[in-house]
Amino acid sequence: MSRSKRVALTIVCLLCVADMYCRDALADDADLLDVADLRIRDPFVITDVPNGRYIMVASMSNRQPGAKGWECYTSKDLRHWQAPVTVFAPPAEFWADRDFWAPEIHAYQGRFYLFGTVSAEHAKRGTQVFVADDPLGPFRAHTQRAATPHDWMALDGTLHVENNQPWMVFCHEWVQIGDGTMNAVRLADDLSKPVGEPMLLFRASDAPWCRPIQPGKYVTDGPCFYRLKDGPLLMLWSSFGERGYAVGVARSVNGTIQGPWTQDRQPLHEGGGHCMIFNSLEGRPMLVLHAPNDSPKERARFFEVREEQATVRLQAVPWRERHD
Repeated sequence: MSRSKRVALTIVCLLCVADMYCRDALADDADLLDVADLRIRDPFVITDVPNGRYIMVASMSNRQPGAKGWECYTSKDLRHWQAPVTVFAPPAEFWADRDFWAPEIHAYQGRFYLFGTVSAEHAKRGTQVFVADDPLGPFRAHTQRAATPHDWMALDGTLHVENNQPWMVFCHEWVQIGDGTMNAVRLADDLSKPVGEPMLLFRASDAPWCRPIQPGKYVTDGPCFYRLKDGPLLMLWSSFGERGYAVGVARSVNGTIQGPWTQDRQPLHEGGGHCMIFNSLEGRPMLVLHAPNDSPKERARFFEVREEQATVRLQAVPWRERHD
């Protein structure tokens, strides 16, 4: 075979390989899900820097009403997501058989811990801790039943670590006590059990912007934490205001979880809530929440977070309008 023919054959082979990869890439892109099409309540995102991706954990019931368990989507850009994989499905002997709400995945001491809210017919709602060696599971129960008090209606537990001491911060529900509260309980170093009694951080009605959903009934939802660059500790949490579901800002007076806590007079965001803050792959703080709060219209909305005048401000990502 002449040299010119060998060159031509090589070019043809390279073009065929390139075409194959392009077809595969297009097929992969066709399989991706746009965030605007995903029903998500209580979104929670972790940034998997080593693999250059984001992981969003969600309740399986978002897609399949009545489904039990949690699943994860993965994405390179926060807009386009791979189909979800199941990370926890309750085994036959599992004590809880309902809710499976508000999952969060936290990296801690070299492992991954899922905080999720569950309940049963004869057991009150609470947040339990699950563990895995990989953020995509499989997760298994790490605590014996809920880590929140078993005689409380509680939900939305999150992990906060301060001076190497882990805490679970959670909501004592308005359905049981009327004026919902935000509470914190110390956890064992390995997160396997609560240590001591919960402490009260604040009541929903402490926030000037908060409005009752029924006479005397005030909601606390979805706590998350953000420490400003100059030290102050903020808690973002959700309830209902003049314009419906909203996110407010609480501030620790002494910069610690134990507070005392004060409340900003106006909400940070209205029209959606149950937010959390994570860092982008580039290291920029971002916030995700669900909006609106009407089922089944909930979608994950992403915002860039910037610090300004001792607080945080939100800027919707450029493609937010696709959601509307």
